[in-house]
Amino acid sequence: MAIKVHGMAMSSCTARVLLCLHEKGVDYELVPVDVLERAHKQQHYLSLNPFGQLPAFEDGQLTLFESRSICRYLACKYKETGTDLLRSNCLKESAIVETWMEVEAHQFNAPIRTIVRQLILNPLSGLLPDEKLVEDEMEKLGKVLDVYEERLSKCKYLAGDYYTMADLHHFPYLVYFMRTPKAGAITSRPHVNAWWNDISSRPATVKVSEGLKPP
Repeated sequence: MAIKVHGMAMSSCTARVLLCLHEKGVDYELVPVDVLERAHKQQHYLSLNPFGQLPAFEDGQLTLFESRSICRYLACKYKETGTDLLRSNCLKESAIVETWMEVEAHQFNAPIRTIVRQLILNPLSGLLPDEKLVEDEMEKLGKVLDVYEERLSKCKYLAGDYYTMADLHHFPYLVYFMRTPKAGAITSRPHVNAWWNDISSRPATVKVSEGLKPP
């Protein structure tokens, strides 16, 4: 049975899983979920993801949700194919990857998600951005990016001189962020900007980027 990803190509969390699949060269079926019709809150979908969020994932009899966990599963299952995203053959390298994956989840994700929602999603709903909130979150994000700038002055990617899951997890929200007036937070930091240019030009990311377009 083919892998099924239930979600939307424009969803950042769905895109994270799709990007992992492309990096691994694994075939999948994207099963569209109509959030406008609240399909993600209906019983069938809730049986796949009880929190009613995107995405949900099926691999045969296995059902998963939470995009980062799905990516980790895929990286382990297809360890011998495609990009080595977890560096699992070396304990030291894998520990560094896990560290920067945690940084993305707990330091980077919250501010950039809020900024993207305010500057891109709110206007789509006819709402004005909360400028004070945006500036507060930009300050938080700037501190994280300062750490990244220092880190990336010493190595090409966050976990070392090799592309890993730590880099991959950042990509979907960065695509949207780079379309906002705040993109200078990336381009003004030379090492962060070089990193962004690198990860955004990979064949897998170029492919997934095609779906990261708001309606």
